[in-house]
Amino acid sequence: MARRNRVDPWGDLHANSARGLFTGNRGCLVDERGEVVRHHVGNLWITCLLEYRGWRHPLTAPRRWTPLFFLDDAVALAAGHRPCGQCRRDDYLSYQAALGRPSAPEMNRRLAAERGRICSAAIEGLPSGTVIQQGTGVAAIVLDDRLLAFSFGGWTDPVPRPVHGEVTVLTPPTSVVALLNGFRPVLHPTAG
Repeated sequence: MARRNRVDPWGDLHANSARGLFTGNRGCLVDERGEVVRHHVGNLWITCLLEYRGWRHPLTAPRRWTPLFFLDDAVALAAGHRPCGQCRRDDYLSYQAALGRPSAPEMNRRLAAERGRICSAAIEGLPSGTVIQQGTGVAAIVLDDRLLAFSFGGWTDPVPRPVHGEVTVLTPPTSVVALLNGFRPVLHPTAG
């Protein structure tokens, strides 16, 4: 039986619970001086495990991809990311199946076209795992019977889910469809 490598690729950041459950990729964001030079590049916005095969990657290496951190899948989906097909294979296949099995480049194109576009929808039709903007301007996750406000340390301040009404939806339509069709996002323990 093969042993799973439990090396933490992020060193002492492992103790930081505000880091979240996943890392993401938006390309090279940092220059030689360690300064942020762009907010994104390309359309391969994936969500990866924090640990995978003991691989280590510096947080701010010039001309290399710059890791981002996400509280959980709900936050990553709302940011326009999808599960990685390598380190999160089962989640990737579930997401892909919930969309009718498009290719990875097709999913990337769809998400890239939707990224940053905010729409409204009836709250009663939104699946659990969708992130919306509350009237206060705070992002919240829609769960079965409640809403939980986003914070960097977890989901907080539960309130009953409204029965009807229009809300601002932050999760891109492609990911809302995946959630409607059975994709189950990995949520931070505070959502439980």
